[in-house]
Amino acid sequence: MARKSGLQSLKQERREFHDRVINFFNEQGEASFNYKQVSSAVGANTPKRRMLIVEILDQLAVDGFLTSVSPGSYKAVNRSSVAEGIFIRRSNGKNSVDTASDDGLPIMVAERNSMHALNGDRVLVHISAARHGMEPEAEVVKILERKEQVFVGTLQVMKYFAQLSTDSKFLATDIFIPLDKLAGGKTGDKVVVKIVDWPEDANTPIGEVVDVLGVAGENNAEIHAILAEFGLPYKYPENVTEAAEALDAGITPEEIARRRDMRDVTTFTIDPADAKDFDDALSIEKLKNGNWEIGVHIADVSHYVTPGSIIDKEAYERATSVYLVDRTIPMLPEKLCNNICSLRPDEDKLTHSVVMEMDAEAKVKKYKICHTVTRSNRRFSYEEAQQILETGKGDLAEELAVLNEMAKQLRRRRFEEGGSVSFNREEIKFDIDETGKPTAVHVHVAQDANKLIEEFMLLANCKVAEHIGKVPKNKTAKAMVYRVHDQPDLDKLQNFADIAAHFGYKVRTKGSGRDINKSINKMLEQAKGKPEEDMLSILAIHSMAKAIYSATNIGHYGLAFDYYTHFTSPIRRYPDLTVHRLLDKYAAGEKSVDPVKLEDQCKHMSAQEQLAANAERASIKYKEVEFMGQRLGGVFTGHISGVTEWGLYVELDETYCEGLVGIRGLDDDFYEFDEKNYCIRGRRRGRVYRLGDPITIQVARADLIKKQLDFALVDKDNPPFTHRIDKAPITESSRFTPNNKESKLERQREEYEGGHASRRQKRGKRGNTSKREMRAQKREGKRNKRRR
Repeated sequence: MARKSGLQSLKQERREFHDRVINFFNEQGEASFNYKQVSSAVGANTPKRRMLIVEILDQLAVDGFLTSVSPGSYKAVNRSSVAEGIFIRRSNGKNSVDTASDDGLPIMVAERNSMHALNGDRVLVHISAARHGMEPEAEVVKILERKEQVFVGTLQVMKYFAQLSTDSKFLATDIFIPLDKLAGGKTGDKVVVKIVDWPEDANTPIGEVVDVLGVAGENNAEIHAILAEFGLPYKYPENVTEAAEALDAGITPEEIARRRDMRDVTTFTIDPADAKDFDDALSIEKLKNGNWEIGVHIADVSHYVTPGSIIDKEAYERATSVYLVDRTIPMLPEKLCNNICSLRPDEDKLTHSVVMEMDAEAKVKKYKICHTVTRSNRRFSYEEAQQILETGKGDLAEELAVLNEMAKQLRRRRFEEGGSVSFNREEIKFDIDETGKPTAVHVHVAQDANKLIEEFMLLANCKVAEHIGKVPKNKTAKAMVYRVHDQPDLDKLQNFADIAAHFGYKVRTKGSGRDINKSINKMLEQAKGKPEEDMLSILAIHSMAKAIYSATNIGHYGLAFDYYTHFTSPIRRYPDLTVHRLLDKYAAGEKSVDPVKLEDQCKHMSAQEQLAANAERASIKYKEVEFMGQRLGGVFTGHISGVTEWGLYVELDETYCEGLVGIRGLDDDFYEFDEKNYCIRGRRRGRVYRLGDPITIQVARADLIKKQLDFALVDKDNPPFTHRIDKAPITESSRFTPNNKESKLERQREEYEGGHASRRQKRGKRGNTSKREMRAQKREGKRNKRRR
C-alpha cells in the first residue's frame, strides 16, 4: 500500500513540474534556457528534481512543444500555438479539437493531454508543431466553458458506490456515482446522469443522477433515453404548460376586422391519418376572369406566442418537433399545437396566408401575403384524398382535381425546367402495439395527394422568400431566415458517379447544377424497380450537402430555387415562426433585424434540427433491432447495401431492416476489401460480393444496447442453422456480464455506424490495415520467398 502511495506521489510531482515548465516557457517568449535555469525557475531544488526537469524537457522537445537550440538548451517553438476551440471527445480515444482553422480539420488531442475535457467543451489549447511525417497535436491547457450535458445508461448499485454504464460515443469510461446521489435509482434502471467532477488524477468521472427514466428495456424508458442521449427534451416544464393553458383561444370581432375574412371560401387540410397538428390548409376559388385564387393558409402561431415569453423561450430551445417511431415530441405545448393553432374542420382559425392568382398552367399572376381568418370545410387524410383523386368521386372531388393538375404542372416545371433533384425515398413505418413492441413493418411511398400538398407548400415558401429577399440591384434586402442548400462536394459527387457507373448508369460531375441534377434524375428514373434503386437514391442524397438555415442566401441547390425559406410549419419548426415575425415586422415598416444575431439563431435551429433527425433515426434503428430480434434464426433475402473492410451491410427485401454480415463470418476464404470496385474478394477462391448483389442471410444477433443487427451468410456452402445463432436479443440485463475486449474491426464498425447516425451515409470505408491482414501479408511474403 505504501509503495502504491509513493508511486502516486511521484506521478503527481511529475505532473506538477510538467505544468510549471510549460507555463514558464509560455511566459518567456523566444528566450532559451538550460535545465539548470529552468530548474531554478520552477523550484526544482534537489538533484532528483533537476533530473526530472531534464526528462520533462526532453519529452517536451519530442512532443514538439520545445525546440533544442544547442545541447541542453531549449526554447518554446515559435508558432501561433494558442487557440480556442471546441473539444470533440470520442469513446475510441480519438479525441480532437475543432479550432475553426482555415483547413477545417480538427487537431488530435491525446487523452493524457485532454484535462478530462468533455465533448462540446470550449477549451484553450497549445498546438504542437508537426513532427516529420506526423500531424500536429494539441494539448488542452484550460477549459474555458463547460458544455451542459448529460449521459444516459444503465445503473448498477453496489455496496459502497454505484456506476453508470453508458454506450455514449463521447465517453469511454463508466461514471462513478456516490450512493447519496442516486435520486431513487436502482440497479437495472435507465437513468440520466450529469458529471459533477473529474479529478485530475482519476480515470473515472464523478456524476449524479438527475432523472430516472424507468426500467431498462421498457419502451418508454428506451425512447426517453434516446431523446436524452441527444440532449432533446422528453417532457414539458410545468410552468410552460400552465402558460399555454392560460391562453385565450377566442377570436374577437376586432381581430377579424383587421384580417381578410376567407371563411366562406372552400378550404381543407390534407395530413397523415394520425396527425393532430394541422398547421396548413389550402383554399380554392374560381375567379371571374377564369383564373383561380389559391390560398396557402398557415396557422398564425405568432399571434399567440409572443417573443420573449416562457412559451417562446422553450420553443426556441427545442427549435423543432421531434418525430420518433412511436410518438411526437412537440415544439409547442399540446393546447397550442393540437387545439388553438390546429386548423381543425368547422372551427374559425387565425391564419397567415399566401394568396395567389394562378392561371390554368399553374403560373402565378400575382400574390399577396396577408393575415386571414379561415374555416376548414374538410379534413382529409392522405389516403382519403388519394382515393378521391383516383376515382374522381367524393367530397371536393372537383377542387382536388384542379389542384392536382396544377401541382403536376408545378412539379414538371420544377424538374424539367428548373433542375430540381427528384428524391423519392421510401419511408419505413412500424405498426406498434400498446406495449410499444413493433408488430409489422411497411414502407410509405409518396403519392399524388402527398405531392399536391408538397408543391403548394414549396410555392408558398418561395414566394415568401422572394417577397423579402428579391429586391432591385440598388437596394439591400432586409435580413431573413433562408433555407439554403450548397452545391455538392465534388469528391462525394464523383464517388457517387463511380458507384452509379458500376451499375451501368451515367451521372455528370461537370457542367451547370441544372445539367448535373438532370443527369441524376435520369439515372434515378432508369433505376426504378431495380434492386439498386433504393441504394442509389440514398447515395444520391448523401452526395449532396446538408440543407441548413442561414441569414445569408445562397439559394437551394437541390430544389433549384434562388430564394427559399420555411414558412409553412410554425407549429413544429421555430424557423417558420421567426419568418412569420419578420414578415410582420417588415410589413410594419420597421428596420432590418441584426443579420449577425439572426445567423446565430439559424445555427442553433440547424443544430437542433440535426439532433432531432439523429434521434428519429435512432428510434427507427432500435425498432428494427427489436423487430428482427423476434426473428432470430429466420432466413431472409436481401441486397448488399454497403461494403466495408469489416463486412457486408445487407438490407432485407421483406422487412427493409439492415444488418451486418461480418467479414469474420465469411470463413471459407480470406476476403479483402476492394474499395475501388465496391466489393470484397476472396484471395484463394476468387468469390466476390459486390454492392447491390442479392444475398440470403440468417438473423444471428440482435443487440438492443448498441442498436446493431448481425446476419450470417446462407448459401450452398453455409446452409441455415450451421451458424451460431443467439437465442434472444442482447438487452440491458446482460450488460454487466464480463465483456471481451473490443476488436479493432468492432470499433471501426461502431465508429462507422455512429451508433445512431444515418445507417447508410457511406458506402465504402477503408480503415488501417488490421492485424488479420498483416498476418496474411506476412504469410504471403513467406510463400513468395519460398517460391523464389
